[in-house]
Amino acid sequence: MKNWMYAAVLLAAPALAQVPLPTKDEPAKKEAAKKDATKADAAKSKPAEGATIAKVNGVAVPRSRQDFMMQQQGTRGMPDNEQTRAMVRDELINREVLYQEAQRTGVGKKPEVQAQLDMARQEVVVSAYVRDWVRTHPVSDADVQKEYDRAKAQTGDKEYRARHILVETEDQAKGLIEDLKKGAKFEDLATKNSKDPGSAQRGGDLDWNAPGTFDKQFADAMVKLEKGKYTDKPVQTRFGYHIILLEDVRPVKFPALNEVRQRISQQVTQQRIDELVKSLRAKAKVE
Repeated sequence: MKNWMYAAVLLAAPALAQVPLPTKDEPAKKEAAKKDATKADAAKSKPAEGATIAKVNGVAVPRSRQDFMMQQQGTRGMPDNEQTRAMVRDELINREVLYQEAQRTGVGKKPEVQAQLDMARQEVVVSAYVRDWVRTHPVSDADVQKEYDRAKAQTGDKEYRARHILVETEDQAKGLIEDLKKGAKFEDLATKNSKDPGSAQRGGDLDWNAPGTFDKQFADAMVKLEKGKYTDKPVQTRFGYHIILLEDVRPVKFPALNEVRQRISQQVTQQRIDELVKSLRAKAKVE
């Protein structure tokens, strides 16, 4: 997917010495030549790219602004025709009128306005740099395949639906295990005691997940369980102590590469941008 610049080499063939004789196709050729000349004249009559589209109180509104706005409108599905260009021209004239009035009244010199201008200018330059960097550091098919294979290997061929109760101390976890042995419902204990705000209100339900989603200690204990069983000893992770109940296991339905290719490419691109920022930040002298 790399975008390489290829130089075109034109080999000029030597001209023939003799003058070509007229053929039966000559009238058609002459007509084509007339059309080409007409197109050339039309092109000459168009304003140059640096030309202005209007003048407001003597201040030129450059065509480049119109072209830029047309590009923006094109991304929104607007057609590139005379009507759209006329609308854009009117908008640019209105903006120039307002801008001149703002400058006359001194609004543009206010500190808060200057700060916004500085931020906007910085944002435009930074965005342009990042776009250019991404263009020169494209994500290849091999990069996408590598990330896809990594994610697939991490996910494995099975996913698990589990519940858990998270508490701060091992003694608390042991006490809850004793309650389970006496017949207490796992969901009720999770709702009342779990310190995991994301699952406590659902009775400790963690939904379907691949083992790689969890800390290794949690995942290792979970995959060893039989369906319907819970850990008879507390499982310690960086979050605290867990009691894990395995509800079900099923084969993973991993999407085909073509279904996620664009998403993976975007993720890899974002990761690389993050790494770029970190590397530049590490080299910068921040005081």
